Amino acid sequence: MMIDVAVLDWMVSIREPELTTAVTVLTHTGGGIATSLIATVTTLLLVRADRLRDAVFVAGAVLTGWPVMSLLKNLFGRVRPPEPERLVVLPTESFPSGHAMTSAVLATVLVAVVMRTWPRGDGRRTVATAALATYTVAIGLSRVYLAAHWFTDVVAGWIFGITWALLWVWLITRVRIRR
Repeated sequence: MMIDVAVLDWMVSIREPELTTAVTVLTHTGGGIATSLIATVTTLLLVRADRLRDAVFVAGAVLTGWPVMSLLKNLFGRVRPPEPERLVVLPTESFPSGHAMTSAVLATVLVAVVMRTWPRGDGRRTVATAALATYTVAIGLSRVYLAAHWFTDVVAGWIFGITWALLWVWLITRVRIRR
């Protein structure tokens, strides 16, 4: 797609060594290990706070999001951007972006928990939602900057991730969890 090439060309044109280092560090916070760790800590804190429904919601959405993303990658089988633009070596397919999808799942479920935790008008709710949205956008764009993915891979990752998390919102609001 033309937009993919245009966005990749622009990202390559703005690369600087310091920025590349910062983006590389950032991108690791959106990978499977980091999002799983964040989800695990959040789940444990929710269990400790006696919020079992929210704990199951966070753990379930994040844990099941990974195999769904892997299935989608295998289904579509899209090739990653070419070398030498690509600054990372990855053996998996490109579409959808796993970092974009998993960070979107995590951010969306955490926003849902935030919405249930703090009432409307509470500034923490707004700040947390904005921070989580910014985090997901930054993770996705880091993947394009590093040429790990095409821009449309990232957009698809965000869409699939948000959709997966919203399916969990629907599920968790329909099913009763007994203690």
